[in-house]
Amino acid sequence: MVIYHCHARLQGTWFYRGSLWGWAGVNLFFVLSGFLITSILLEARERPHYFRNFYARRALRIWPVYLLVLAICYLNAPWFIGLPVFDAIKTAPWWAYLLFLQNLFHLALPPAIGQTWSLAIEEQYYFVWAPVVRCMRRPWMLAAVLATALIGCPLLRLAHPSWSNPTHTLIHLDGIAMGSLLALGLYRISLSRRAWLRVGVASMVLGIAAAATIAGGTAFLDSALTLAFGGGVLAAIASTIEAPGGKSLRPRSTGVRNPSNLILSRGPLAFYGRISYGLYMIHIMVFIFFGWFDLKMDPYGIAGNLAVVGFRLAMATAFAAALWYGFESQILKLKRHF
Repeated sequence: MVIYHCHARLQGTWFYRGSLWGWAGVNLFFVLSGFLITSILLEARERPHYFRNFYARRALRIWPVYLLVLAICYLNAPWFIGLPVFDAIKTAPWWAYLLFLQNLFHLALPPAIGQTWSLAIEEQYYFVWAPVVRCMRRPWMLAAVLATALIGCPLLRLAHPSWSNPTHTLIHLDGIAMGSLLALGLYRISLSRRAWLRVGVASMVLGIAAAATIAGGTAFLDSALTLAFGGGVLAAIASTIEAPGGKSLRPRSTGVRNPSNLILSRGPLAFYGRISYGLYMIHIMVFIFFGWFDLKMDPYGIAGNLAVVGFRLAMATAFAAALWYGFESQILKLKRHF
């Protein structure tokens, strides 16, 4: 997503065409989120304080950084929104952001916080999905709800009803539903690690093939990408964890020592995994804050553009790391109470 928001600066380079697909990272984000959250809910639904613990931990993870970014954005509205503070509050209503409803309206979201439409979808899903998992005890009921989302989302995109908009929740649920279905399957279906790996690789290949051919440019493109990313996530899980005693493969099963596990658990990927939420929240604000560097590099053509992209990535990473170590990680210590 960070590279996608730099794609205009990559024109004329080998990276440009690939950067245009950066928007698809939202689909991967939804698949991962659905998988992780549903895994947590399935493990916790028989425990006491199910709702309190779940919502408190989600609030500690999401709200502090989110509210901090909103405060900075609105208090510096002339810089980050381009309007005086009170005009910004009317144009980009604060209450919609506080309630995570900004994606449901036909609003022109300010660039500095425009990416939060995907976070709003995730929060709305948490709010609804936790009671569903708690109340629907039979796996086939949960699977039916998720299948409805997987089928209904592309049909809604195809119909394009007047109340919908490009960021509406009901046309973006297939990614989260796919991730949730993966979690449900891994918990309830006893297959070997090798069998799950085959399913994951086959789904990934099929999804990529569909996205590159029949689904490209249609309402079913997101569905094809969801299938590809779901397969990729499943393949990654099956290649890095082992099912104990022949039981179903689960996210908390024993780790397998192989190159895939080492790559995913250590080094740059692990580091960016830790700071990813902060990076997601602040990267556009960082781009705007350092806009003066863009102006200085404009006369240098492609070389200047590449310098801008490199500088943006470095500064966004530095600010996100500082946010993690100085703010996020300290607040997350409170999770032990829930």
